[in-house]
Amino acid sequence: MMHSNLIDGEWIDGDDVVRNINPSDTNDVIGDYARASAEDAKAAIAAAKAAFPAWSRSGILERHAILRKTADEILARKDELGRLLSREEGKTLAEGIGETVRAGQIFDFFAGEALRLAGEVIPSVRPGIGVEITREPVGVVGIITPWNFPIAIPAWKIAPALCYGNTIVFKPAELVPGCSWAIVDILVRAGLPKGVLNLVMGKGSVVGQAMLDSPDIQAITFTGSTGTGKRVALASVEHNRKYQLEMGGKNPFVVLDDADLTVAVEAAVNSAFFSTGQRCTASSRVIVTEGIHDRFVQAMGERMKGLVIDDALKAGTHIGPVVDQSQLKQDTDYIAIGKQEGAKLAFGGELLKRDTPGFYLQPALFTEATNQMRISQEEIFGPVASVIRVKDYDEALAVANDTPFGLSSGIATTSLKHATHFKRNAEAGMVMVNLPTAGVDFHVPFGGRKGSSHGSREQGRYAAEFYTTVKAAYTLT
Repeated sequence: MMHSNLIDGEWIDGDDVVRNINPSDTNDVIGDYARASAEDAKAAIAAAKAAFPAWSRSGILERHAILRKTADEILARKDELGRLLSREEGKTLAEGIGETVRAGQIFDFFAGEALRLAGEVIPSVRPGIGVEITREPVGVVGIITPWNFPIAIPAWKIAPALCYGNTIVFKPAELVPGCSWAIVDILVRAGLPKGVLNLVMGKGSVVGQAMLDSPDIQAITFTGSTGTGKRVALASVEHNRKYQLEMGGKNPFVVLDDADLTVAVEAAVNSAFFSTGQRCTASSRVIVTEGIHDRFVQAMGERMKGLVIDDALKAGTHIGPVVDQSQLKQDTDYIAIGKQEGAKLAFGGELLKRDTPGFYLQPALFTEATNQMRISQEEIFGPVASVIRVKDYDEALAVANDTPFGLSSGIATTSLKHATHFKRNAEAGMVMVNLPTAGVDFHVPFGGRKGSSHGSREQGRYAAEFYTTVKAAYTLT
Protein backbone atom coordinates (compact mmCIF):
# COMPACT_ATOMS: atom_id res chain seq x y z
CA MET A 1 0.00 0.00 0.00
CA MET A 2 1.20 3.48 -0.85
CA HIS A 3 0.93 5.94 2.05
CA SER A 4 0.56 9.46 0.68
CA ASN A 5 1.28 12.90 2.06
CA LEU A 6 -1.64 15.03 3.26
CA ILE A 7 -1.78 18.54 1.80
CA ASP A 8 -4.84 20.77 2.16
CA GLY A 9 -7.08 17.82 2.98
CA GLU A 10 -5.98 15.72 -0.01
CA TRP A 11 -3.79 12.62 -0.01
CA ILE A 12 -1.00 13.41 -2.49
CA ASP A 13 1.61 11.02 -3.88
CA GLY A 14 5.21 12.21 -3.98
CA ASP A 15 7.95 12.15 -6.59
CA ASP A 16 9.70 9.31 -4.79
CA VAL A 17 8.99 6.52 -2.30
CA VAL A 18 10.58 5.48 0.99
CA ARG A 19 10.35 1.83 1.96
CA ASN A 20 9.74 1.32 5.69
CA ILE A 21 11.86 -1.62 6.91
CA ASN A 22 11.65 -3.63 10.14
CA PRO A 23 15.04 -3.50 11.96
CA SER A 24 14.23 -6.82 13.66
CA ASP A 25 13.79 -8.46 10.25
CA THR A 26 15.10 -6.52 7.28
CA ASN A 27 13.12 -8.82 4.95
CA ASP A 28 9.89 -7.42 6.44
CA VAL A 29 8.64 -4.40 4.49
CA ILE A 30 6.10 -2.46 6.55
CA GLY A 31 4.96 -0.27 3.66
CA ASP A 32 5.83 2.33 1.07
CA TYR A 33 5.58 6.02 2.00
CA ALA A 34 5.53 8.94 -0.41
CA ARG A 35 8.47 11.31 -0.24
CA ALA A 36 7.45 14.97 -0.47
CA SER A 37 9.30 17.57 -2.52
CA ALA A 38 10.15 21.14 -1.59
CA GLU A 39 7.18 22.27 -3.69
CA ASP A 40 4.93 19.91 -1.71
CA ALA A 41 6.19 21.47 1.52
CA LYS A 42 5.48 24.97 0.18
CA ALA A 43 1.96 23.88 -0.78
CA ALA A 44 1.44 22.47 2.72
CA ILE A 45 2.58 25.72 4.31
CA ALA A 46 0.22 27.71 2.08
CA ALA A 47 -2.66 25.41 3.03
CA ALA A 48 -1.93 25.79 6.75
CA LYS A 49 -1.75 29.57 6.36
CA ALA A 50 -5.12 29.65 4.56
CA ALA A 51 -6.75 27.42 7.19
CA PHE A 52 -5.48 29.41 10.17
CA PRO A 53 -8.09 32.21 10.37
CA ALA A 54 -11.04 29.82 10.66
CA TRP A 55 -9.35 27.22 12.86
CA SER A 56 -7.88 29.80 15.25
CA ARG A 57 -11.41 31.04 15.91
CA SER A 58 -13.05 27.64 16.03
CA GLY A 59 -15.14 26.68 19.04
CA ILE A 60 -13.46 24.96 21.94
CA LEU A 61 -16.03 22.15 21.83
CA GLU A 62 -15.05 21.35 18.22
CA ARG A 63 -11.37 21.11 19.15
CA HIS A 64 -12.22 19.06 22.23
CA ALA A 65 -14.31 16.60 20.23
CA ILE A 66 -11.64 16.02 17.56
CA LEU A 67 -8.86 15.52 20.10
CA ARG A 68 -11.04 13.25 22.22
CA LYS A 69 -12.03 11.09 19.22
CA THR A 70 -8.37 10.81 18.31
CA ALA A 71 -7.45 9.74 21.84
CA ASP A 72 -10.24 7.16 21.91
CA GLU A 73 -9.18 5.58 18.62
CA ILE A 74 -5.49 5.46 19.53
CA LEU A 75 -6.30 3.74 22.83
CA ALA A 76 -8.76 1.35 21.19
CA ARG A 77 -6.09 0.39 18.65
CA LYS A 78 -3.16 0.33 21.09
CA ASP A 79 -2.16 -3.26 20.33
CA GLU A 80 -2.25 -2.73 16.55
CA LEU A 81 -0.46 0.63 16.65
CA GLY A 82 2.01 -0.60 19.26
CA ARG A 83 2.89 -3.50 16.99
CA LEU A 84 3.38 -1.11 14.06
CA LEU A 85 5.65 1.03 16.23
CA SER A 86 7.75 -1.96 17.29
CA ARG A 87 8.02 -3.17 13.70
CA GLU A 88 9.29 0.13 12.36
CA GLU A 89 11.44 1.38 15.27
CA GLY A 90 12.61 -1.82 16.96
CA LYS A 91 11.63 -1.27 20.60
CA THR A 92 9.95 -4.22 22.29
CA LEU A 93 6.24 -4.83 21.83
CA ALA A 94 5.55 -3.95 25.46
CA GLU A 95 7.38 -0.64 25.00
CA GLY A 96 5.60 -0.02 21.70
CA ILE A 97 2.17 -0.54 23.23
CA GLY A 98 3.14 1.54 26.25
CA GLU A 99 4.24 4.43 24.05
CA THR A 100 1.00 4.19 22.07
CA VAL A 101 -1.04 4.39 25.27
CA ARG A 102 0.97 7.46 26.25
CA ALA A 103 0.11 9.09 22.91
CA GLY A 104 -3.58 8.43 23.52
CA GLN A 105 -3.30 9.91 27.00
CA ILE A 106 -1.63 13.03 25.59
CA PHE A 107 -4.48 13.63 23.14
CA ASP A 108 -6.98 13.02 25.93
CA PHE A 109 -5.20 15.52 28.19
CA PHE A 110 -5.24 18.26 25.55
CA ALA A 111 -8.86 17.50 24.71
CA GLY A 112 -9.53 18.55 28.29
CA GLU A 113 -7.23 21.56 28.03
CA ALA A 114 -9.28 22.83 25.10
CA LEU A 115 -12.17 23.27 27.55
CA ARG A 116 -9.97 24.91 30.17
CA LEU A 117 -8.63 27.83 28.13
CA ALA A 118 -8.46 30.78 30.49
CA GLY A 119 -7.10 34.27 30.90
CA GLU A 120 -6.96 36.98 33.54
CA VAL A 121 -8.99 40.06 34.29
CA ILE A 122 -7.01 42.47 36.47
CA PRO A 123 -7.45 46.12 37.51
CA SER A 124 -5.33 48.76 35.89
CA VAL A 125 -3.23 51.11 37.99
CA ARG A 126 -5.30 53.82 36.32
CA PRO A 127 -8.87 54.29 37.65
CA GLY A 128 -11.72 53.42 35.28
CA ILE A 129 -9.68 51.09 33.07
CA GLY A 130 -10.00 47.30 32.87
CA VAL A 131 -7.29 44.88 31.69
CA GLU A 132 -7.83 41.49 30.06
CA ILE A 133 -4.89 39.13 29.52
CA THR A 134 -5.57 36.33 27.04
CA ARG A 135 -3.68 33.70 25.08
CA GLU A 136 -4.05 33.38 21.32
CA PRO A 137 -2.64 30.82 18.86
CA VAL A 138 0.73 31.63 17.30
CA GLY A 139 -0.13 30.74 13.69
CA VAL A 140 1.35 28.11 11.39
CA VAL A 141 3.50 25.72 13.43
CA GLY A 142 6.19 23.56 11.85
CA ILE A 143 6.66 20.22 13.61
CA ILE A 144 9.79 18.11 13.04
CA THR A 145 10.03 14.84 14.98
CA PRO A 146 12.71 12.14 15.49
CA TRP A 147 12.67 8.39 14.91
CA ASN A 148 13.11 7.12 18.48
CA PHE A 149 9.58 7.90 19.78
CA PRO A 150 7.55 7.72 16.57
CA ILE A 151 4.11 8.14 18.13
CA ALA A 152 4.60 9.85 21.53
CA ILE A 153 6.65 12.82 20.34
CA PRO A 154 4.36 13.62 17.38
CA ALA A 155 1.44 13.38 19.82
CA TRP A 156 2.91 15.78 22.36
CA LYS A 157 3.57 18.37 19.64
CA ILE A 158 0.44 17.96 17.47
CA ALA A 159 -2.10 17.77 20.31
CA PRO A 160 -1.25 21.09 22.00
CA ALA A 161 -0.77 22.85 18.66
CA LEU A 162 -4.34 21.93 17.68
CA CYS A 163 -5.74 22.48 21.18
CA TYR A 164 -4.64 26.12 21.19
CA GLY A 165 -5.87 26.85 17.65
CA ASN A 166 -2.73 26.61 15.50
CA THR A 167 -2.42 25.01 12.08
CA ILE A 168 0.38 22.57 11.33
CA VAL A 169 2.95 21.44 8.79
CA PHE A 170 4.30 18.13 10.11
CA LYS A 171 7.50 16.39 8.97
CA PRO A 172 8.19 13.09 10.77
CA ALA A 173 11.52 11.28 10.70
CA GLU A 174 11.92 9.58 7.34
CA LEU A 175 13.09 6.40 9.05
CA VAL A 176 9.76 5.79 10.85
CA PRO A 177 6.83 7.29 8.92
CA GLY A 178 4.24 4.64 9.82
CA CYS A 179 3.02 5.83 13.21
CA SER A 180 2.97 9.46 12.10
CA TRP A 181 0.86 8.60 9.05
CA ALA A 182 -1.52 6.65 11.29
CA ILE A 183 -1.98 9.61 13.69
CA VAL A 184 -2.69 11.99 10.83
CA ASP A 185 -5.19 9.54 9.31
CA ILE A 186 -6.98 9.25 12.66
CA LEU A 187 -7.16 13.04 13.08
CA VAL A 188 -8.58 13.51 9.59
CA ARG A 189 -11.29 10.93 10.21
CA ALA A 190 -12.00 12.56 13.59
CA GLY A 191 -13.21 15.62 11.70
CA LEU A 192 -10.21 17.93 11.42
CA PRO A 193 -10.92 20.56 8.73
CA LYS A 194 -8.77 20.49 5.59
CA GLY A 195 -5.52 22.41 5.71
CA VAL A 196 -5.35 22.47 9.51
CA LEU A 197 -2.90 19.55 9.62
CA ASN A 198 -0.57 18.82 6.70
CA LEU A 199 1.76 15.83 6.53
CA VAL A 200 4.92 16.07 4.41
CA MET A 201 7.15 13.02 4.68
CA GLY A 202 10.63 13.18 3.22
CA LYS A 203 14.21 14.27 3.61
CA GLY A 204 15.13 16.89 6.15
CA SER A 205 17.45 18.51 3.62
CA VAL A 206 14.47 19.01 1.29
CA VAL A 207 11.22 19.20 3.26
CA GLY A 208 12.74 20.42 6.51
CA GLN A 209 14.77 23.07 4.71
CA ALA A 210 11.68 24.35 2.90
CA MET A 211 10.01 24.74 6.28
CA LEU A 212 12.99 26.59 7.74
CA ASP A 213 13.14 28.93 4.76
CA SER A 214 9.46 29.89 4.86
CA PRO A 215 8.46 33.25 6.39
CA ASP A 216 4.91 31.91 6.71
CA ILE A 217 5.78 29.50 9.55
CA GLN A 218 5.46 31.42 12.81
CA ALA A 219 6.87 28.72 15.11
CA ILE A 220 8.93 25.53 14.77
CA THR A 221 9.18 22.78 17.35
CA PHE A 222 12.03 20.36 16.75
CA THR A 223 13.32 17.23 18.45
CA GLY A 224 16.51 15.69 17.10
CA SER A 225 20.26 16.09 16.92
CA THR A 226 22.17 19.02 18.35
CA GLY A 227 23.66 19.92 14.98
CA THR A 228 20.29 20.12 13.24
CA GLY A 229 18.84 21.99 16.21
CA LYS A 230 21.41 24.74 15.74
CA ARG A 231 20.39 25.05 12.08
CA VAL A 232 16.74 25.34 13.13
CA ALA A 233 17.68 28.09 15.58
CA LEU A 234 19.69 30.11 13.07
CA ALA A 235 16.97 29.93 10.43
CA SER A 236 14.30 30.85 12.96
CA VAL A 237 16.18 33.90 14.18
CA GLU A 238 16.34 35.16 10.60
CA HIS A 239 12.55 34.97 10.34
CA ASN A 240 11.93 36.19 13.90
CA ARG A 241 9.87 33.07 14.64
CA LYS A 242 9.44 31.17 17.87
CA TYR A 243 11.46 27.98 18.08
CA GLN A 244 11.59 25.14 20.54
CA LEU A 245 14.47 22.63 20.54
CA GLU A 246 14.86 19.28 22.27
CA MET A 247 18.27 17.89 21.43
CA GLY A 248 20.93 15.68 22.96
CA GLY A 249 21.69 14.30 26.37
CA LYS A 250 24.56 12.68 28.23
CA ASN A 251 22.61 11.92 31.34
CA PRO A 252 24.28 10.86 34.59
CA PHE A 253 23.03 8.23 37.01
CA VAL A 254 24.74 8.50 40.40
CA VAL A 255 25.02 5.51 42.74
CA LEU A 256 26.03 6.30 46.34
CA ASP A 257 27.48 3.94 48.93
CA ASP A 258 24.19 3.89 50.85
CA ALA A 259 22.09 2.92 47.82
CA ASP A 260 19.88 -0.15 47.78
CA LEU A 261 21.95 -2.28 45.38
CA THR A 262 18.98 -3.99 43.74
CA VAL A 263 17.17 -0.69 43.16
CA ALA A 264 20.34 0.92 41.81
CA VAL A 265 21.10 -1.89 39.36
CA GLU A 266 17.54 -2.08 38.03
CA ALA A 267 17.38 1.68 37.53
CA ALA A 268 20.80 1.78 35.86
CA VAL A 269 20.02 -1.09 33.47
CA ASN A 270 16.69 0.44 32.53
CA SER A 271 18.24 3.89 32.10
CA ALA A 272 21.12 2.73 29.94
CA PHE A 273 19.79 -0.13 27.85
CA PHE A 274 16.00 -0.32 27.58
CA SER A 275 14.62 0.93 24.25
CA THR A 276 18.09 -0.13 23.04
CA GLY A 277 19.51 2.99 24.70
CA GLN A 278 17.91 5.09 21.96
CA ARG A 279 16.38 7.70 24.24
CA CYS A 280 17.53 11.27 24.81
CA THR A 281 16.84 10.63 28.51
CA ALA A 282 18.94 7.44 28.61
CA SER A 283 21.78 7.38 31.12
CA SER A 284 25.11 6.45 29.52
CA ARG A 285 27.22 7.73 32.45
CA VAL A 286 26.90 5.70 35.64
CA ILE A 287 28.80 7.53 38.38
CA VAL A 288 29.52 5.24 41.34
CA THR A 289 31.16 6.02 44.67
CA GLU A 290 34.10 3.80 45.58
CA GLY A 291 32.51 2.08 48.59
CA ILE A 292 29.88 0.34 46.45
CA HIS A 293 31.66 0.42 43.10
CA ASP A 294 32.93 -3.16 42.85
CA ARG A 295 29.69 -4.73 44.15
CA PHE A 296 27.66 -2.58 41.81
CA VAL A 297 29.72 -3.44 38.72
CA GLN A 298 29.52 -7.17 39.52
CA ALA A 299 25.76 -6.99 40.07
CA MET A 300 25.30 -4.92 36.91
CA GLY A 301 27.18 -7.49 34.87
CA GLU A 302 25.11 -10.33 36.29
CA ARG A 303 21.90 -8.46 35.50
CA MET A 304 23.06 -7.81 31.94
CA LYS A 305 23.70 -11.52 31.40
CA GLY A 306 19.99 -12.11 31.87
CA LEU A 307 18.89 -9.59 29.23
CA VAL A 308 17.31 -11.14 26.13
CA ILE A 309 18.22 -9.33 22.92
CA ASP A 310 16.00 -10.47 20.06
CA ASP A 311 13.17 -9.63 17.67
CA ALA A 312 11.14 -6.79 19.18
CA LEU A 313 7.90 -8.68 18.61
CA LYS A 314 9.00 -11.89 20.34
CA ALA A 315 7.62 -12.65 23.77
CA GLY A 316 10.35 -12.43 26.41
CA THR A 317 12.56 -9.96 24.53
CA HIS A 318 14.00 -7.29 26.80
CA ILE A 319 15.91 -5.30 24.18
CA GLY A 320 15.22 -5.08 20.47
CA PRO A 321 17.57 -4.19 17.63
CA VAL A 322 19.29 -0.92 16.86
CA VAL A 323 17.11 1.14 14.51
CA ASP A 324 19.24 0.84 11.34
CA GLN A 325 22.71 0.12 9.94
CA SER A 326 23.87 3.72 10.28
CA GLN A 327 23.05 3.85 13.99
CA LEU A 328 24.59 0.41 14.52
CA LYS A 329 27.84 1.63 12.98
CA GLN A 330 27.81 4.69 15.24
CA ASP A 331 27.38 2.45 18.30
CA THR A 332 30.19 0.06 17.32
CA ASP A 333 32.46 2.97 16.41
CA TYR A 334 32.03 4.39 19.92
CA ILE A 335 32.72 1.00 21.46
CA ALA A 336 36.04 0.98 19.55
CA ILE A 337 36.72 4.56 20.68
CA GLY A 338 36.12 3.59 24.31
CA LYS A 339 38.69 0.80 24.05
CA GLN A 340 41.19 3.13 22.39
CA GLU A 341 40.71 5.70 25.15
CA GLY A 342 41.65 3.15 27.81
CA ALA A 343 38.27 2.21 29.23
CA LYS A 344 37.71 -1.48 29.96
CA LEU A 345 34.90 -3.23 28.08
CA ALA A 346 33.61 -5.22 31.04
CA PHE A 347 30.60 -6.72 29.29
CA GLY A 348 28.96 -7.02 25.88
CA GLY A 349 29.45 -4.90 22.80
CA GLU A 350 29.22 -7.82 20.36
CA LEU A 351 27.16 -7.99 17.19
CA LEU A 352 24.55 -10.73 17.49
CA LYS A 353 22.85 -13.04 15.02
CA ARG A 354 19.23 -14.05 15.47
CA ASP A 355 16.65 -16.05 13.50
CA THR A 356 15.95 -13.06 11.29
CA PRO A 357 18.41 -10.57 9.75
CA GLY A 358 18.47 -7.44 11.89
CA PHE A 359 20.65 -4.87 13.63
CA TYR A 360 21.32 -6.72 16.88
CA LEU A 361 23.89 -5.46 19.37
CA GLN A 362 24.68 -6.82 22.82
CA PRO A 363 24.54 -3.95 25.36
CA ALA A 364 28.02 -2.76 26.28
CA LEU A 365 29.29 -1.74 29.72
CA PHE A 366 32.62 0.04 30.15
CA THR A 367 34.42 0.37 33.47
CA GLU A 368 37.52 2.36 34.43
CA ALA A 369 36.18 5.27 32.41
CA THR A 370 36.85 8.91 33.13
CA ASN A 371 34.50 11.81 32.52
CA GLN A 372 36.97 13.34 30.04
CA MET A 373 36.69 10.44 27.57
CA ARG A 374 34.64 10.88 24.41
CA ILE A 375 32.39 8.01 25.46
CA SER A 376 31.58 10.04 28.58
CA GLN A 377 31.03 13.38 26.86
CA GLU A 378 29.44 12.63 23.46
CA GLU A 379 25.95 11.25 22.94
CA ILE A 380 26.17 7.71 21.54
CA PHE A 381 22.42 7.04 21.36
CA GLY A 382 22.75 3.32 21.73
CA PRO A 383 23.06 0.57 24.38
CA VAL A 384 26.50 1.67 25.57
CA ALA A 385 27.20 2.85 29.12
CA SER A 386 30.31 3.80 31.08
CA VAL A 387 30.94 3.43 34.82
CA ILE A 388 32.94 6.26 36.36
CA ARG A 389 34.40 5.69 39.84
CA VAL A 390 34.33 8.68 42.24
CA LYS A 391 35.32 9.23 45.87
CA ASP A 392 32.13 10.60 47.43
CA TYR A 393 28.86 12.45 46.86
CA ASP A 394 30.50 15.82 46.27
CA GLU A 395 32.68 14.43 43.49
CA ALA A 396 29.73 12.50 42.07
CA LEU A 397 27.66 15.68 41.80
CA ALA A 398 30.54 17.59 40.20
CA VAL A 399 31.07 14.84 37.61
CA ALA A 400 27.33 14.56 36.96
CA ASN A 401 27.16 18.26 36.12
CA ASP A 402 30.37 18.24 34.06
CA THR A 403 28.68 17.91 30.68
CA PRO A 404 27.47 20.28 27.96
CA PHE A 405 24.02 18.69 28.27
CA GLY A 406 21.36 18.94 30.97
CA LEU A 407 18.25 16.92 30.21
CA SER A 408 17.81 14.25 32.89
CA SER A 409 19.83 13.30 35.97
CA GLY A 410 19.35 10.44 38.42
CA ILE A 411 20.59 9.26 41.79
CA ALA A 412 20.30 6.05 43.80
CA THR A 413 20.53 6.69 47.53
CA THR A 414 18.71 6.04 50.79
CA SER A 415 19.89 9.37 52.21
CA LEU A 416 17.21 12.06 52.37
CA LYS A 417 19.98 14.63 52.76
CA HIS A 418 21.75 13.63 49.57
CA ALA A 419 18.53 13.13 47.60
CA THR A 420 17.30 16.59 48.57
CA HIS A 421 20.62 18.24 47.78
CA PHE A 422 20.87 16.44 44.43
CA LYS A 423 17.36 17.49 43.36
CA ARG A 424 18.30 21.11 43.98
CA ASN A 425 21.81 21.06 42.55
CA ALA A 426 21.70 18.68 39.58
CA GLU A 427 21.99 20.82 36.45
CA ALA A 428 19.17 19.16 34.53
CA GLY A 429 15.59 19.84 33.59
CA MET A 430 14.42 16.58 35.18
CA VAL A 431 15.75 14.73 38.24
CA MET A 432 14.99 11.13 39.25
CA VAL A 433 15.58 9.67 42.71
CA ASN A 434 15.83 5.85 42.84
CA LEU A 435 14.20 5.75 39.40
CA PRO A 436 15.50 5.38 35.83
CA THR A 437 16.52 8.62 34.13
CA ALA A 438 14.11 7.76 31.30
CA GLY A 439 10.39 7.59 31.93
CA VAL A 440 8.24 10.68 32.41
CA ASP A 441 4.53 11.41 32.91
CA PHE A 442 2.47 12.79 30.04
CA HIS A 443 1.02 15.68 32.08
CA VAL A 444 4.34 16.92 33.49
CA PRO A 445 6.67 19.43 31.76
CA PHE A 446 9.47 17.87 29.71
CA GLY A 447 12.73 19.58 28.81
CA GLY A 448 16.28 20.30 29.82
CA ARG A 449 18.99 22.88 30.26
CA LYS A 450 22.31 23.83 28.65
CA GLY A 451 22.82 22.12 25.28
CA SER A 452 19.86 19.78 25.65
CA SER A 453 16.97 22.17 25.15
CA HIS A 454 15.97 25.66 24.15
CA GLY A 455 12.67 27.38 24.67
CA SER A 456 9.70 26.64 26.85
CA ARG A 457 8.86 23.15 28.14
CA GLU A 458 6.86 20.53 26.30
CA GLN A 459 3.89 18.53 27.64
CA GLY A 460 1.29 19.35 30.26
CA ARG A 461 -0.06 22.83 30.86
CA TYR A 462 3.41 24.27 30.22
CA ALA A 463 2.92 23.57 26.50
CA ALA A 464 0.75 26.71 26.31
CA GLU A 465 3.89 28.83 26.66
CA PHE A 466 5.09 27.79 23.20
CA TYR A 467 1.85 27.29 21.28
CA THR A 468 0.24 30.58 22.30
CA THR A 469 1.11 34.24 22.43
CA VAL A 470 -0.06 36.57 25.18
CA LYS A 471 -2.24 39.62 24.53
CA ALA A 472 -3.08 42.40 26.98
CA ALA A 473 -6.24 44.43 26.18
CA TYR A 474 -7.14 47.71 27.96
CA THR A 475 -10.70 49.06 28.04
CA LEU A 476 -12.05 52.33 29.37
CA THR A 477 -15.00 51.34 31.52
